[in-house]
Amino acid sequence: MFVTDFRRDFYDVIQTERVLLFVASDVDALCACKILQALFQCDHVQYTLVPVPGWQELETSFLEHKDQFHYFILINCGANVDLLDILQPEEDRIFFICDTHRPVNVVNVYNDTQIKLLIKQDDDLEVPAYDDIFRDDEEEDEEDEEQSGSESEGSEPSGKRTRREEDVIERTLKRRQRREWEARRKEILFDYEQYEYHGTSSAMVMFDLAWVMSKDLNDMLWWAIVGLTDQWIQDKITQMKYVTDIGILQRHVSRHNHRNEDEENSLSIDCTRIAFEYDLRLALYQHWSLYDSLCNTCYTASRLRLWSVQGQKRLQEFLADMGLPLKQVKQKFQAMDVSLKENLREILEESANKFGMKDMRVQTFSIHFGFKNKFLASDVVFATTSLLENIEKDASGTDNFIRALDSLSRSNLEQLYQGLELAKKQLRAIHQTVASCICTNLVISQGPFLYCYLMEGTPDVKLFSKPASLGLLSKYLLQSFICSTKNKRCKLLPLVMAAPMSMERGTMIVVGIPPETESSDKKNFFGRAFEKAAESTSSRTLHNHFDMSGKRLPFLPPHGSLVTQGSGVILGNHWGGGLGTPPNLSFHPVRGPGEKPHVQILLGSRSRASQKPPELSLEDQELLGAERLGL
Repeated sequence: MFVTDFRRDFYDVIQTERVLLFVASDVDALCACKILQALFQCDHVQYTLVPVPGWQELETSFLEHKDQFHYFILINCGANVDLLDILQPEEDRIFFICDTHRPVNVVNVYNDTQIKLLIKQDDDLEVPAYDDIFRDDEEEDEEDEEQSGSESEGSEPSGKRTRREEDVIERTLKRRQRREWEARRKEILFDYEQYEYHGTSSAMVMFDLAWVMSKDLNDMLWWAIVGLTDQWIQDKITQMKYVTDIGILQRHVSRHNHRNEDEENSLSIDCTRIAFEYDLRLALYQHWSLYDSLCNTCYTASRLRLWSVQGQKRLQEFLADMGLPLKQVKQKFQAMDVSLKENLREILEESANKFGMKDMRVQTFSIHFGFKNKFLASDVVFATTSLLENIEKDASGTDNFIRALDSLSRSNLEQLYQGLELAKKQLRAIHQTVASCICTNLVISQGPFLYCYLMEGTPDVKLFSKPASLGLLSKYLLQSFICSTKNKRCKLLPLVMAAPMSMERGTMIVVGIPPETESSDKKNFFGRAFEKAAESTSSRTLHNHFDMSGKRLPFLPPHGSLVTQGSGVILGNHWGGGLGTPPNLSFHPVRGPGEKPHVQILLGSRSRASQKPPELSLEDQELLGAERLGL
């Protein structure tokens, strides 16, 4: 059930209770958690915080704590599945769900007792009507069947026989209407659930709650800004949605940070100050060198094609056009000559237009802590994401979560600077991996999709075993491949990306992203496509991430490539955000020369659905049968 009054139906209910807080491992969820923690601290609300990276951790944590709590809050998890079916809670347990994942599960929407959805209804939800999804006449049908069974026994007078015939005709019509209703229901649910997308930032939802309660602070506003920026960097929302929400937050920024110029109302330089800026679209450039930022930002590196010699020459021409000497751009931005930094944004934007980069500046916000510390919202997003997905051997998932959460506090800037250094390493690794994939032709165009597999032994491959890092790499690679190829049709194709996840367990992670087009609505079909392919082939897969477009598979391809082959699994008619038909996905055991059988992804187009799969040896056929029987 959607909560209409967050203060009355949510906060006032839990204010005197002890609650359990489940928080997903993404930056937006962390920001929403920080806002909620600040509110709880103001009102002395007792709570327990549990980080949940995936569905397995959520189920395990709930089973561990279900007897101690009656109220549960879920941030960025739980809305897009039938939560009660997964957790099987007692009837007196109440779940408050603040989640950006769409579509919202219809059972959660129409459950009035245990599920409370903290979701803005001004989002384009398009929830089906109750009567189109649920029927209340199942018991009547059962009674009709029992009555028909009892009436069929023994001989009956002619009058009763006539009435009985009329009853049979009536029940037949009811059954036909029910079959038609079920067919229509199935079609409605498919149209509603086929695409995955994201709604309003959870951090913004929590900030709205604080604002309604007149408890909003500058720190809370900054966390809401960071949560929105995370959605934009991770490519979860459209540019129009981002600009609209930026406008909403800008009004709050003006309200909180406006001071008169007289001495009584002047703001101390040590206070937190947030400002709206029309800044450069360069990653971490204020904490890096301008040269490194240009080379490792997805937008500039892909359009200048910096993986090639010609691209490096274009970069030199770009810097020369701006009139910036190499000595200046290769040192730290803070150490550059003040005369060069004064008009840098205007100069860089003017030169970028000449080189085809017309969107070099973007609307964003910055925060100041005194004279020394200034951060853009994108800086904090990159730093916090890197801390969340740190791959150091002695760092557990819970430790990473706590460090990332601490980095959002202004009292812990040292942790934030550590995250910035990790983010620089991540961006360098992404740029080098993209250059390697393009130069060695690892991106394969086959039919209506592109795919790429990172082979075992690839530098920094362990970094891309994390979903957010692999998602950033996939986005970077798709944009770079589009800029490098002469085939215009590739601009309309989605990308399937696979990388080793765990060498010890022999697993890999697969993600899919929609086509990179200007009119993209950021809706992703791959979640349902992966589920359908795994179901139709009885393959062993694990879907543990809250985003539906990621999948963990229990295999590692022996030759580091994915086979293109029609599987006969038709998954849909079109892609969200682009033209073309979706690939058919299947999983199939294959054998390399002198190796044990492995399972490999089979990807194919609709036009190849009639082709036969490759013939298997008798031993491989026995393996496939054992896999399907769960042996």
